[in-house]
Amino acid sequence: MGFLKGLLIRLGGTALAFWLATLLIPGITLDTGSATDAVVTLVLVAVIFGVVNAVLQPIIKTVGCGFYLLTLGLIALVVNGLLFLLTSWIAGEAGLPFHVDGFWPEAVLGALFVGVVTWLLGALLDRD
Repeated sequence: MGFLKGLLIRLGGTALAFWLATLLIPGITLDTGSATDAVVTLVLVAVIFGVVNAVLQPIIKTVGCGFYLLTLGLIALVVNGLLFLLTSWIAGEAGLPFHVDGFWPEAVLGALFVGVVTWLLGALLDRD
């Protein structure tokens, strides 16, 4: 699969996961007037989420390696929830109508849900 095609499939899968999260998890909202606005917002939020994860997650894992070992990896739920909440804050600052109400349970469940859905979609769609 070509690099650009794979990137677009992952981006679309993440946007789809965010859309499903807004439908299924109370406290995660997308306030748009039209379907076109919703799609554009979800794609932009997926891009923000990807950049936040690509930049911050390796740093956090390196610095917090001891916490990951001490908690047997459960601290990853907290870290992912915080990164999800950070994505919501950045989206709000950028004027996007995507909002997560709080850390527990909205951000933690949202991050877990988006992670599982993107993993499943990646497993189904990433055929060479």
